[in-house]
Amino acid sequence: MELTESARWKQGPQFLTQNVEHWPKKPKYVTKEASPELKSSTFCGIVALKLNQHVPDATTYSSWKELVEATQHLHGAAAGSAQSTSRREAEVLVLRSCQAQSFSEEIAALQAQKPVHNHSRLASLAPEWDAETLLIRVGGRLRRLRNASVEEVHPVVLDSKHPAVKLLIKEIDERLLHPGSERVYAEIRRQFWILRGRQAIRHHQLNCPSCQRWRAQPKVPQMADLPPQRLRLLSPPYYSTGVDCFGPYLVKIGRRTEKRWGLLFKCLTTRAVHIELLNSLDVDAFLLALRRFIARRGRPKEVLSDCGTNFRGAERELREAFAALEPELKKQLMDYQIDFKLNPPNAPHFGGIWEREVRSIKAGLRVAVGSQSTTEDVLHTILVEVEGILNSKPLGYVSADVADLDPITPNILLMGRRDATLPQAVYAPTRQKWRKSTGNLQENAVVLIVDPTLPRAQWPVGKVVKTVASQDGCVRTADVLVKGRIYTRPVARLIELPELHDDSEDTKDS
Repeated sequence: MELTESARWKQGPQFLTQNVEHWPKKPKYVTKEASPELKSSTFCGIVALKLNQHVPDATTYSSWKELVEATQHLHGAAAGSAQSTSRREAEVLVLRSCQAQSFSEEIAALQAQKPVHNHSRLASLAPEWDAETLLIRVGGRLRRLRNASVEEVHPVVLDSKHPAVKLLIKEIDERLLHPGSERVYAEIRRQFWILRGRQAIRHHQLNCPSCQRWRAQPKVPQMADLPPQRLRLLSPPYYSTGVDCFGPYLVKIGRRTEKRWGLLFKCLTTRAVHIELLNSLDVDAFLLALRRFIARRGRPKEVLSDCGTNFRGAERELREAFAALEPELKKQLMDYQIDFKLNPPNAPHFGGIWEREVRSIKAGLRVAVGSQSTTEDVLHTILVEVEGILNSKPLGYVSADVADLDPITPNILLMGRRDATLPQAVYAPTRQKWRKSTGNLQENAVVLIVDPTLPRAQWPVGKVVKTVASQDGCVRTADVLVKGRIYTRPVARLIELPELHDDSEDTKDS
């Protein structure tokens, strides 16, 4: 009640309404005489010009636009409604604050009309002091250039490590729709000279989700150790077999043409190949080809393949048929059960040993047949001949010394002799190996799934819910959650995206 009744808080003390001679007298400050026995004190002060006064903290904002608008609003409120700060003036205030925090010694030297120190980061730029905007600009020898603005001839010098400069790089990158680093750097150079600007732009784009979504590549893990299927030297041929389909090829049946496919069986120990011809890609056709293969080559202990629907169906049908057998027959056939192992989807490099043979088969058929359609017997004969050529390739180094023995070939291991009527095929050293180790993909990481059948803009984005580590501790397969469904994909088909920050939390903290 006393505060509301008294007018002192609204109008000030009563003596302010009176003349100056009636004001209270100021107390006189009496200096004590210094004692000769005491050490006297000396005051030393320095007056510094605060160029960054009334500029918000750049770390509390997520964009350059928000920082400039906050500066504009702050100075407009401080100056009153009669005077408003323009956006250009607010940008100059932010730039002035950046330079005051990054180049304080250089500002003091240039204001005193002295050159900067030789060890300064700006020594090679011939810096100049702009008395109008109170900014440091790049010097140079382009002062006589006509039809050019001051920013183009003498850009403002900025430090790439300053938080406000990082927001400026982000603003220009988003304005240009996330182009390459050189395009962003060229746009920035029109007004600003950022120290180590290219490195700063590349660092920003490495952490920008939009930039990484359009340009990032998968991080391929280091090559794993050879699987045990390729190291069973004492096992018979086709004990461990890889399977893959290729085609289709057109064959003539009377006056019509039909499609045929090839089925490749690859021995993982002797490198021998066996080719069958399929009239369709259903489960029955694959099982019939598997029976023909077993009748001529023997029953394999394990079969490795990709995730084709025909292979999945064959595995299911074999297991169902095996489960329906009588208990006594099941016990007798336990030792002859074929173990099917499927590679992750969209991972052809997991079966590179037989994928490379498919390429050689296609090359041989392209030379022998071309694009023309043949009869089924002719196509089957050519496939068998290509099989013989591939089985005649040397498994070791081919010596130029006439005294050295012929190298071992799969035909020697299968037939005990070399077929001299077929040429020996030698592979060109075009296979790529991954010798450099990369960091493992972690759970809860946001990834972009590579799908060569779709444009990059339509590649799905998901979250890693599970990683599968090999015996060496390297993660090469992961389960990705995409719109409620889980997909198993190799790491070589996943592009890790930068972590997305919650802008709402940053706004609350600010």
